[in-house]
Amino acid sequence: MKKLTTQSPSFQAKLETLLAFEAAQNPEIDRIVADICADVQKRGDAALIEYTNRFDGTSAQTITDLILTQDDLQAAFERLQPEIQTALKTAAARVESYHQRQKMESWTYEDEDGTLLGQQITPLDRVGIYVPGGKAAYPSSVIMNAMPAHAAGVKEIIMVVPTPKGERNDIVLAAAFVAGVTKVFTVGGAQAVAALAYGTESVPQVDKITGPGNAFVAAAKRRVFGVVGIDMVAGPSEILVIADGTTPADWVAMDLFSQAEHDEIAQAILIGTSQPYLDEVQAAMNRLIETMPRRDIIEASLSNRGAMILAKDLDEACEIANYISPEHLELSVENPQEWAKKIRHAGAIFMGRYTSESLGDYCAGPNHVLPTSRTARFSSPLGTYDFQKRSSLIQVSEQGAQKLGKIASVLAHGESLTAHARAAEFRLKD
Repeated sequence: MKKLTTQSPSFQAKLETLLAFEAAQNPEIDRIVADICADVQKRGDAALIEYTNRFDGTSAQTITDLILTQDDLQAAFERLQPEIQTALKTAAARVESYHQRQKMESWTYEDEDGTLLGQQITPLDRVGIYVPGGKAAYPSSVIMNAMPAHAAGVKEIIMVVPTPKGERNDIVLAAAFVAGVTKVFTVGGAQAVAALAYGTESVPQVDKITGPGNAFVAAAKRRVFGVVGIDMVAGPSEILVIADGTTPADWVAMDLFSQAEHDEIAQAILIGTSQPYLDEVQAAMNRLIETMPRRDIIEASLSNRGAMILAKDLDEACEIANYISPEHLELSVENPQEWAKKIRHAGAIFMGRYTSESLGDYCAGPNHVLPTSRTARFSSPLGTYDFQKRSSLIQVSEQGAQKLGKIASVLAHGESLTAHARAAEFRLKD
């Protein structure tokens, strides 16, 4: 890992270089995705079957071969060991309980003249959730995307998940069963995103698409945004740990590994206020890396984008954290709730030495779909509010029309919109 100190004159420049991630769209990927999306929009199910067979190595003859029923999902659940069944149900319940508390409610109030104003909250009708397949299984992604939609009151949840070589992962399908997914299509990639966005003969068009995916999925989500809503275009996973030296070095080392093992471009950063403690964590990492099945990925990630930063105190560490605006921030310090008040920008804040980031990934309750690449400066975790929308309510009384009509008339004439002005004036008594 790179070693930085805030006392160096070149610290800020080195930090900016460390955080830089080439998020520019790949023109070749964009071209391929554009062609796939246009083809699925034009040919529907036929294109979906063709691309799935080509890219996933399947041999589907009809769209029915790519559809899983509730019986299929239940059967997958029943094939699991009892402890896995219990873990899935417990995690889903905790995530739903948390997201129920995020639910927005409608409200109204009246002006003194009897005019009613307010906001009406309604859920989306139908959403699509993308669940990655292939190298790894992500049942947690199913739960984190489906449960807030349920909490919001969404009636239909359509899941798409690739099944390379036709291999279906029982724990992912079981998660769909536990999470109450309406229907599952075993398709992935840009073709799955296009099917959800435009609809086909068999795949219903959704109102919003959420969930992570590879570069082709991300490019497809960018392309269909506007036809449907999307959650975000996420970058590589990130963790930033602020440690005051009171947490065992092995724990911090493994927390850094927990994000580095995602892929070679994931980012893990540790900020400490003691060089001996940073050295202790480095020694723990050197020892523990030998036990990691994904050692090559972890080492590449830490070498490419990892760093240890020596700060003069925790106040400075928090300011650096606000600049980094990390996806996951661990405050592995004494009195973490007090230090959390100094954090303005972070996707999720994990407070205290016993709060490993991995608990948030699976079962703590808050969502693990979080803003990356410094976008926590202006965006938030996926939540119930992402599956709800707001409509303004306006009911002007006769008395209110006399006051508001005159104001609207003046402003409308100022914009040379005569019909606007007269529509308000017609309701005036004088």
